[in-house]
Amino acid sequence: MIKLAIFDMDGVLTETSHYHYLAWKALADDLGIVIDEAFNEELKGVSRKESLIRILEHGNQLNKCSEDEIGRLMTQKNDHYRQLIEAVTPNDLFEGVIEIFQLLKKNNIRIAVGSASRNAPFLIERLGIKSYIDYVVDPSQVRGKPEPDIFLDAAAFFNLSSEDCIGIEDAKAGVEAINSAGMLSIGIGDAEVLKDADYAYNSTKDSYSYFETLTLVR
Repeated sequence: MIKLAIFDMDGVLTETSHYHYLAWKALADDLGIVIDEAFNEELKGVSRKESLIRILEHGNQLNKCSEDEIGRLMTQKNDHYRQLIEAVTPNDLFEGVIEIFQLLKKNNIRIAVGSASRNAPFLIERLGIKSYIDYVVDPSQVRGKPEPDIFLDAAAFFNLSSEDCIGIEDAKAGVEAINSAGMLSIGIGDAEVLKDADYAYNSTKDSYSYFETLTLVR
């Protein structure tokens, strides 16, 4: 019986990947590194530091950066990103999210957010969904996806086993993390990219039918 649903943020509850892209591209431009939106797809579900490392490797500049410089660049990118997401409102929440949350709450299934972004609490506030969320994983305290730590952390907070939980992700790395955690995985997006998910849906709204079935069997 499922007792906890762990949702990724970007691509599942809302879409801020374009803001991430704009912030990363501005930083890359400053460094003389060329990235495009196709490259940005490789950064989905990946931690801020790992994303920066991939960009620096792409530009053959990783060996030129000290840890202090990497920290400074991460801060620069995040400050720019935070400026961009100031414009986020509840209107940016994907269709179907509130209905899914209401269904889960009605059936006493807890809701956690397991995002690689440290800005998840800020986005939760901006999207107006704080009252639905029972726990937010702090990604700075665990290994990033595709390691299973983010999902295992959420389960441990409620003293639940992996069999009691499901994870909802839009990125390949996220689905891999859920599967490695021994949880049921729900993919949102391209079914081919998310072929390792137990179930895949084109959109969060389309996944409502799964949650409806989930609650009917309780």
